[in-house]
Amino acid sequence: MRNATLKFICRDVRLRVERNDSIYTRRYQRGEVVRFPIAHKDGSYFADDATLQRLEGEGRVAFRYCEAGGAITAQANPNGSRNNIAGIYNETGTVLGLMPHPERLADVALSGTDGAKLFLSLVETLH
Repeated sequence: MRNATLKFICRDVRLRVERNDSIYTRRYQRGEVVRFPIAHKDGSYFADDATLQRLEGEGRVAFRYCEAGGAITAQANPNGSRNNIAGIYNETGTVLGLMPHPERLADVALSGTDGAKLFLSLVETLH
C-alpha cells in the first residue's frame, strides 16, 4: 500500500532480525539490528488481522522496522507497515518478501555491509 505519509521515502532505516534460522538470515544474530536503505512510495505492508495473526503465529516475519536499540515503535516505522513488518517468508521459508534494499548496503564502497550477510547466507546455503 501507499506509505502512510503518501510521500516517496528514500533513507536508511533500522531493522531487527526476527529469525536467524532461514536461508537468508543464518549469518545474522536473532535480534540483531541492521541498517538497510528504503526507496519507495508504495511500501506499507498490509494484511488483515487474521493473516497477521497467522504470519506471527507461524514465525514468518523476517525483519521489522525498529529503533537503533531494537525497540519496535511507531516512530521507527517509516511507512505505516502493520506490525512494523519489513519482510516476510512464504510458508516454506524459501521466498523472502522484503521492502528495504539490502543490496544497497552490501559493500564497503556503498558505505555499509549490513546487507551483505543476507547474500552470504544464501550463497552459503546453496553452495
